[in-house]
Amino acid sequence: MSAAHSPDHQHIAALYTDHHGWLQGWLRRRLGHAGDAADLAQDTFVRLLDAPDATPEKQGGWQLREPRAYLTLIAKRLLANLYRRRSLEQAYLEALAQLPEPMAPSPEDQAIILETLQQVDAMLDGLKPAVRAAFLLAQLEGLGYAEIAARLGLSERTVKRYMAQAMARCILLQP
Repeated sequence: MSAAHSPDHQHIAALYTDHHGWLQGWLRRRLGHAGDAADLAQDTFVRLLDAPDATPEKQGGWQLREPRAYLTLIAKRLLANLYRRRSLEQAYLEALAQLPEPMAPSPEDQAIILETLQQVDAMLDGLKPAVRAAFLLAQLEGLGYAEIAARLGLSERTVKRYMAQAMARCILLQP
């Protein structure tokens, strides 16, 4: 049996048929925009296709007792990501508006900068707060490990471990 016709993919297709319209309506009510709702509904099912092993039902087959609850959980995570991206974009646009026009980057550079900011945001979001704090102190304030340790009340060894975790995440999330 091909991967496209595996039982997992067949079940996802049935989930799509049975619940896509409902999910899109649920998202439309929260977003107030049909296009965004359609995109997020589609992304929800793409997540299922991209990572079927991540489902708790994988152990005993693809039988969800509460498919709408599971789809809602995935959609809420995607919705949170959308809001975070929009907030980041708004902050960036506000910062750009403060620049004198000759200093403003070109539209192409603006798009590249925004995409990079979103990648950095995604990387930082995946770090534990203490690891994120250590990483930001090193990268934004240029502090050394001893200074970071003193500021955060950690050992220098812990700061080194945190920086290694942050750097590993940076490497893993590179395009």
